[in-house]
Amino acid sequence: MQIKFEQFVTASMLGNQDAPPRSNGELLFQIDWESRAFGVAIALSKKGHYEWEDFRQELIASIAEWEANHCQDDPNWDYYQRWLLALERLVCELELIDIEELETRTQQLLKPTF
Repeated sequence: MQIKFEQFVTASMLGNQDAPPRSNGELLFQIDWESRAFGVAIALSKKGHYEWEDFRQELIASIAEWEANHCQDDPNWDYYQRWLLALERLVCELELIDIEELETRTQQLLKPTF
């Protein structure tokens, strides 16, 4: 039996420190960019740019970094901010994009459109 990569990825995280938020068993995204960042991380791994476990370890490190510097009940906690940071670090480390280009593209996305 073959399992889709996306199903494998999300199932491999269930019950772990790096598990994404869920509601009634479904992945929970509050803002559009969260689902996009989630999809980009999975797509890059699926295309062979990195092993999924490498991303997971970067995410776990990102979460641990937050926990080391914040109270457990800090209301500023944002899982997908940690996800995005892990993704940014990994793609820059692997030179899939350089930091300047990443910053330029981020600023373009953040520009208000009227």
